[in-house]
Amino acid sequence: MNLFLIALGAALVNNVVLSQFLGLCPFIGVSKKVDTAAGMGGAVIFVITIASAVTNIIYKFILVKLNITYLQTIVFILVIAALVQFVEMFLKKMMPTLYSALGVFLPLITTNCAVLGVALINVQKDYGFVTSVVNGFGTAVGFTVAIVIMAGIREKIEYNDVPESFKGTPIVLITAGLMAMAFFGFSGLIK
Repeated sequence: MNLFLIALGAALVNNVVLSQFLGLCPFIGVSKKVDTAAGMGGAVIFVITIASAVTNIIYKFILVKLNITYLQTIVFILVIAALVQFVEMFLKKMMPTLYSALGVFLPLITTNCAVLGVALINVQKDYGFVTSVVNGFGTAVGFTVAIVIMAGIREKIEYNDVPESFKGTPIVLITAGLMAMAFFGFSGLIK
């Protein structure tokens, strides 16, 4: 039950995009179409979940044992970069249309602060291996939910009469703010 609450809290209450404002670059850049947003969400789920597991192992069994925890950020970035390269090679080979649709935003997962943020939060909260993986998975699912909802809204906004001064990025940021307020309603869900 505790793991379920951690996953639910990471996905909804402490949504990485809408409450912590991490990972906004792909959130705004890739949320133009639902299928592209879902593809990015799938890639982020894979990267964050695996990164949470690998960084937890590296932190506990290498960095702590060698007393070099001050290198955690650099090591975590290297692990994340390697995982993103793996995802990029996989998508290029197996799903070339999704690979081209994601474009420059796929390599940007490497610098997506949400991925690094989850790894650092797992260390700060002293989560064990399973808890780190569950927190990473929940966070990634929350990212995916937020980006897919945003993509759906953006697809509908295209057909609406938006004032000229609000077209483009301004209406996207206003929509993200409204989504953040809506997700704030989940804060009473978990204590």
